[in-house]
Amino acid sequence: MTDHFVRFDKALVPVENGAPAREKIRSGRPTNKTWNLEDDGNGLYAGIWESTVGEWEIEYTEWEFFHIIEGVSVLTEEGGEPVKLVAGDSFVIRPGFKGRWTVVEPTRKHYVIKV
Repeated sequence: MTDHFVRFDKALVPVENGAPAREKIRSGRPTNKTWNLEDDGNGLYAGIWESTVGEWEIEYTEWEFFHIIEGVSVLTEEGGEPVKLVAGDSFVIRPGFKGRWTVVEPTRKHYVIKV
């Protein structure tokens, strides 16, 4: 592999285990795993993220493209309608998004984030 090509393969980097901040959790006991495969040192990140079932508040200050690989989640923006996310769906979340992320079935996504 060259320095100009990144394979989305969890075996290439260590997993980072985490969870939403306790005060943001609205239901369940969600936990997440992240495999950050790209960090350009200038605020660009790419990798794989997965989460167990639960719901929590989110607030984006960054821009994110993501593609759902498996599972079912629902994103609900404050004052907006819920949007169901299923395998094969791709979205961009822009800075300023506030709402809730609900993982209905364990969910895995590929992401690219620009801070």
